[in-house]
Amino acid sequence: MAIARTPAMLGLFRDPEQVAQALDALRAAGFASRDLKTLTDTPYPEGAFGEEPERHRLYVFPFIGAACGLAVGLLITIATQLSYPIVTGGKPLLSIPPMINVMYEGIMLGAIMFTVAGIIFESRLPYLMGTPYDERISEGYLGLLVTRTDGRGPEAEQALRNAGAIDIVTK
Repeated sequence: MAIARTPAMLGLFRDPEQVAQALDALRAAGFASRDLKTLTDTPYPEGAFGEEPERHRLYVFPFIGAACGLAVGLLITIATQLSYPIVTGGKPLLSIPPMINVMYEGIMLGAIMFTVAGIIFESRLPYLMGTPYDERISEGYLGLLVTRTDGRGPEAEQALRNAGAIDIVTK
């Protein structure tokens, strides 16, 4: 079964002001902000083109991973000590000080693993959309990617051209 892909469009610009004008024109035409991405080889500050800031939930992943790691660390230490009970000198079977090391390592391992998974998830990797790209972006040009045109390709192309797009690449 083939996946229905909505055509994407990439407009190339020379000036950041043109990109900001194109973003405003596309938003005025009814395109959603989540469907508009700016591509550049220069690290512009967030919001330099008038785009909305990206919201992320990356801070949640380490906390969830730490909680899972703590649970697994507790499970391993308690299950091991209860499965193989060795009472030495009348000491308690479940002793907290030796368990702390295993729980700490479980917390750290869980937080690190979930953070890496969170980075991959929040970065939306792998990106399988197959959107157009132009090598001129790495040479200093600015790109404005419209990921979903939903049958309004001519309208998006006209908005990009009116803002001063040098070239438009479609896929």
